[in-house]
Amino acid sequence: MTADSIPKPDGADSNEKTNEKPNAAANAPQDYHPSGKKGYGRFMQIVRGATFGIYFTTLCLIIHVTQMVGAPLYWVNREWFYAYMAMSKRSFAITTAVMTQIWGPTTIRISGDETVEGQIKPTPDGGVQFNFPERMVLIANHQIYTDWLYLWWVGYANSPGTHGHIYIILKESLKNIPLMGWAMQLFGFIFMSRKMAIDQPRLAYRLNKLSQKKVDPRGRSYLDPMWLLLFPEGTNLSGNGRRKSAAWAAKNNLKDFEHVLIPRSTGMFFCLNELKSSVEYVYDCTVAYEGIPRGKFGEQYFSLSSTYFQGRPPKSVNFYWRRFRISDIPLDDLKVFDQWLLQQWQAKDALMEEFMTNGTFPAMAGKVDFVETQVRTRHPWEILQVFSVLGTLALMWHNVKKSFVSVTTIFGL
Repeated sequence: MTADSIPKPDGADSNEKTNEKPNAAANAPQDYHPSGKKGYGRFMQIVRGATFGIYFTTLCLIIHVTQMVGAPLYWVNREWFYAYMAMSKRSFAITTAVMTQIWGPTTIRISGDETVEGQIKPTPDGGVQFNFPERMVLIANHQIYTDWLYLWWVGYANSPGTHGHIYIILKESLKNIPLMGWAMQLFGFIFMSRKMAIDQPRLAYRLNKLSQKKVDPRGRSYLDPMWLLLFPEGTNLSGNGRRKSAAWAAKNNLKDFEHVLIPRSTGMFFCLNELKSSVEYVYDCTVAYEGIPRGKFGEQYFSLSSTYFQGRPPKSVNFYWRRFRISDIPLDDLKVFDQWLLQQWQAKDALMEEFMTNGTFPAMAGKVDFVETQVRTRHPWEILQVFSVLGTLALMWHNVKKSFVSVTTIFGL
């Protein structure tokens, strides 16, 4: 599953930059890997791949069957239906957190500027607590395909947890993937063809649904939690993406970036205008992976096989957070907004350069410079939540059968 951004014109990337600046891995040997690990042999890779496949496929199947059990609620009560699907989404977030904890453990290093001061705190057990709002638009640079996995985990670590209310905009073809695609449709993810003329009515409908006020039994209005995850670059950083970014920069008389791709503004502009009455903030996360040599791309090192089968996950995933009030973002003119977005990506490029040079992002404002933790659940038994619905149904069915046998025995039937 990939988390691409909303539809926009075909992208742009670049390999124009040839001024190589030194970094820790610049003169690395040919077999260098940023994980710092050699990796398992073929036999262990097969064992790890098999156990990973059994775990992930089994739990995804259980989650999807759980979704199908609750699907009829759509025609009974929509509020019950959406709450039920949020529960299944939380189960998937826990599934991927445990999956990463076991097969691809990595350090998460977090910092941010003064706009998020006091909102990122270490916990006594070595974890982290984010105090981000229940409703926000989350934007990030797109380094590798699994960026969404680590960002979804942030929703899990948020207080209160928002991992059941994250919405990702994806390319339309993904919804037809057996099992995963069907589950993502029930998660309420938004699928786009990347042709704005076709997608705009669909996107407007979905965003309007996410902005509708509800009324509780006491007559008080409220909005459901919502994290809308966007990758304005439209694709992950790669050789092909780099070339597209360079072409787009040349076509529009722009200077291409070195560490990020030029973002597309049309889709994000539309989303923010649709949500500005119900969302107060945009949270921006700059994502970097430790040890990737200058001029190389994360996807060259951190594939599914490398991370989960070979035992070579990222040594650390680094987040730098910033926050913007939507009322301060220019949303009246697309050209002005485009310049604003380019400025934010220029700042991202500078942050990435600092990371490449120093190995860390700037220290966080406040008492703690960085928060370091790992992708993990708070308690080992949380994974049992995935089995709760089907387990309850199995128990009910067992009791019904027992009762039936008892009745037939008593009456000699």
